[in-house]
Amino acid sequence: MKTGQATVSVVQVNYAYDKRLTDPDELLDRYFTLTGWSDALLRAGARAAAVVQRFHRDAAVTRRGVDYIFKRSGVAAGAAALHPDIAHVNGLTFPWQTWQLRRALDSSCAIVVQSHADGGAIGRAPELRLPGRALRRAADAFLFAADEHAAAWRQAGFIAADQRVYHVMPASSTLEPIAREPARRASGVDGSPAILWVGRLNANKDPLTVLEGFERALRDLPGARLTMIFGTDELGAEVRARISQSFVLRDRVRLAGTVAHERMPSFFSAADLFVVGSHHEGSGYSLMEAIACGAAPVVSDIPTFRLLTGGGAVGALWQAGDAADCARALIDAGRRDPHAERARLADHFARELSWDAVGKRALEIYREVRGARCAGPSPLSSSAPASGNNARRSS
Repeated sequence: MKTGQATVSVVQVNYAYDKRLTDPDELLDRYFTLTGWSDALLRAGARAAAVVQRFHRDAAVTRRGVDYIFKRSGVAAGAAALHPDIAHVNGLTFPWQTWQLRRALDSSCAIVVQSHADGGAIGRAPELRLPGRALRRAADAFLFAADEHAAAWRQAGFIAADQRVYHVMPASSTLEPIAREPARRASGVDGSPAILWVGRLNANKDPLTVLEGFERALRDLPGARLTMIFGTDELGAEVRARISQSFVLRDRVRLAGTVAHERMPSFFSAADLFVVGSHHEGSGYSLMEAIACGAAPVVSDIPTFRLLTGGGAVGALWQAGDAADCARALIDAGRRDPHAERARLADHFARELSWDAVGKRALEIYREVRGARCAGPSPLSSSAPASGNNARRSS
């Protein structure tokens, strides 16, 4: 069997630790990216998939053919004991642990490190710059949602000029759409078009620009209504003041606050449009869930959202911070046939964003990285450049 087509065994290594999660099953239910990613790999054809998770005690759980191994200490040794072809480290903020993992693994095992942010962690953790530069050679490749997200990590020295950088979404969604009328009754989301916001009320999400854009769009979409779901409200006072001061917005905006995640399919399915004004995002989970349930995205034109929408192939993009452009995008998307849009969204999600699509893409990357490691010298001393259509050279 050719290397490019060989099956591989994969272990995810997760050093993130939350002392509030004291039960293994509770952790797996919360860390859905671990379970979703592993399940998707097996469906895509991986020979085996496992997870080694840092935890407050040793434990083991098996779900759907995936072994989840919880380790109080010796995470690297736990991963090495499985003799994987690929060790997948979640997060770039564990350089010392990744170096230890490299020393513990078989020499033929390749390490890929996945980012779950857009580069902002560099600014929050400057103490990682030195170990990041010193230990970057532990990794064979890095995974990002978009190449723009890698820029800060490259600049900080975590990624060398000759190291491989690949694009893949860090997660998907298992939410499924439900019939529109029952969804509207259950959620209270209404309007023509019905517009949904899901996100924190903070400066990055920029609810004030969205409110101004929505107010302008109402001149052309007089039947539109906006429902806003949010968990935290740093700008809550400003948002409420903006709504109360507008005769138009008072009757057209509903502040729904926090909604339990199990209720979200009815909110997403009841909406025609999903709007948010983020200036930067690492993953865009809410947008993925909206697309999965058939709400057309009307979102800011940033790298993550361009990737999720196929460069605006579905929904409409607008310039972050520009209320006039937000209004234009809302009007454009709001005038489209909602039934045709939902069909296009379903096709786009299945092809590009579903867990099956993510698993297939990840397995392609793993095979290429594994093949490169087996064909050449260790990345700890190699200066050979990345190659192939799927790899991007750092610059």
